[in-house]
Amino acid sequence: MSKITTELLLERAVPRSTRLRKIETLNLSKLQLKTGDLDPRLFSRLRHLQKLDLSDNLLDKFPNSLTLPDLRVLNCNNNKLEDVTALKQFPLLEELTYENNVYLTLNDDYKVMFLLQNLRLLNGKDITKLANHVRRVNSRKLTSKVTAHWEKFFRDQLPEKYTAEQVKSIKKKFLKSVQTNVVYGPSSLSEFTRWRVKMIAEEFLAYTLGLELNTDPEPDENMDENEEESTESPREAAEDMARVDDFSSYINNVTVTPSKRKRNQSKPGSGNKRSKSQADTKEEAEDVSAEPLHFLQCHSKGNSREDFKTQLWSCVFEPLLDCGARKDPIVSSSRTVATCGGESVCLIDCETGTVLKKYKVATEEFFSVAWTTLTMVISDSRKKSHNILAAAGRRGIVKLIHVAADFCYGEIKAHKKPIATVCFSPTQETHLFTASYDKRIALWDIGIPDCDYNFKASQLLVLEALSIPLRIALVPTCPEQYLLAGCESGCFAWNIKLDKEQKSRPFEAIFQFPDEDGGMTTAHRVDGLAFLNDDVIVSKSSKPGCIYLWSWSRSFDTKGKGCQRTVSAVILAELEWSTTDLSYLTLSTCPAKEYVFCGDEKGSVWMYNLSNYTTAWSSAKGKRSEKRITPTQILKWPEIRANGEQLGEVLINNVVSDPTFTYLVVLTSVNITAIWKKS
Repeated sequence: MSKITTELLLERAVPRSTRLRKIETLNLSKLQLKTGDLDPRLFSRLRHLQKLDLSDNLLDKFPNSLTLPDLRVLNCNNNKLEDVTALKQFPLLEELTYENNVYLTLNDDYKVMFLLQNLRLLNGKDITKLANHVRRVNSRKLTSKVTAHWEKFFRDQLPEKYTAEQVKSIKKKFLKSVQTNVVYGPSSLSEFTRWRVKMIAEEFLAYTLGLELNTDPEPDENMDENEEESTESPREAAEDMARVDDFSSYINNVTVTPSKRKRNQSKPGSGNKRSKSQADTKEEAEDVSAEPLHFLQCHSKGNSREDFKTQLWSCVFEPLLDCGARKDPIVSSSRTVATCGGESVCLIDCETGTVLKKYKVATEEFFSVAWTTLTMVISDSRKKSHNILAAAGRRGIVKLIHVAADFCYGEIKAHKKPIATVCFSPTQETHLFTASYDKRIALWDIGIPDCDYNFKASQLLVLEALSIPLRIALVPTCPEQYLLAGCESGCFAWNIKLDKEQKSRPFEAIFQFPDEDGGMTTAHRVDGLAFLNDDVIVSKSSKPGCIYLWSWSRSFDTKGKGCQRTVSAVILAELEWSTTDLSYLTLSTCPAKEYVFCGDEKGSVWMYNLSNYTTAWSSAKGKRSEKRITPTQILKWPEIRANGEQLGEVLINNVVSDPTFTYLVVLTSVNITAIWKKS
């Protein structure tokens, strides 16, 4: 039942009224209203309404047929609006405010300036001159460019006598091409420009070819854009960072043929499952744990379709917010993942394969991304949680991106050498660890930005390593006290407790592991490190064909004294893995489902379900598993052809599941992000 009734409207009228048609001013603020509460049949009776206050509600959009023919002033502050195009139904609107709607950007300001010809004040500012420029000069320039694009590339493609099918085909190609290639104004307005270009192009085709004009166009075609690094101040960046929405970049000119799944190369009777392709095969029916869903090529350098060389390195699923815009009510875990590689960071919807947002820095190569959720003051001292993404790489700079608002609001010059990996503290939302090629791990307090995105970052701690740290992990039972790092020359632990005065600290322990000769060694590259649960650590070293599981509590005596101790890792089990000696093929875990994942040099993903082992390991007398644990399943890489030729060597650099193991995201050495879904 709608929250809005005739009685409520009469009561909230200013002054109170006895007839709906007599109401001229209406205050519907702070009623927790949602879009569905705005009943067009009821609002159509407000024929003389001139001022409407809908501030401090939960509206994400406007219904298209509210029928308020005399509306002049509209206040939509502090809602969740995601789109403004429905406001064109109020042609007499003169004053509009929609501040503190985090999903609206500068592009939306320009849209309403074009759509509402009588608009004078927007968010309290006189926009008369700018609006005239948008409606006249901007439109004239874009029309000229659209016409020129047709004349140069498309006019000769259409025969003198053409069929409806030919017109439909060329229209589709022209709309896609013109939105991709017609550029005008700053990159921060690229979304508005694409929107206007499509509108102009459709009007042009309707006039030129006699087509029926679509007055209620579908959402823009999915496409990419070049986005340069922003070097302005945080406030300028907030106004000038381009929004890249609804972008989906499937592999172009690529044929994906899932290959037949072969049995795992393991001992008979091991009970390993086989995976099955989406295509029909002659193999017998069997249980399948995961199916390929999408293969995306969205990190290409310069947006080149021929780029199969960009390496993809890191991916992390977005934390769920209680009222997050991309929360799926069917699942208890986010389906949005951040990926990085080359010059770009992408946000991908794993279910649809849509690249929701993309951030580029032409001079950067991103190696790592991490999420945190900050509680920010938005207005009137009200607090709201927002997800912030940190991205870092070769330049040693951490970019801080407010995802919902689609811009990078600041950066931290953390190191003079590349940053290999970053991670946030699970208990301190502003604490960020950065591990660098300068052989240091720094702890930063990134601060909380104010409503103008001013923030102050400070360095709290520096951990000295003997070699380059490649992977870092905070100990789950004491994340504010101990940090582990897999480095080029071994696995180390530091005491990170901030109540100590010492700001720069050496490692407290180095762990030794079995070597190939049966002895123990500390000297090995550790390029994979993660916790399976509160105690069990999974690490991958330079020893071919082996992944170790070992106990934190039994290996490291937290009461021990002295730094730089050599400690023997108490091995619980070994996982059978590829015999390759290639490095930097990292691993990950899904603690909730007790899974370990690791890719190999042949494009395969090795998956280990360890739920049958963890109970025994947790007992005080838990013994080491004598035999190597074979993978539960190996997902084979499908046959992929680019421009008719099969892709060469595919390395799996990283593979990560969401917390509930619904989706599996696979990052490769050939600029392809593969997404699998658990059956």
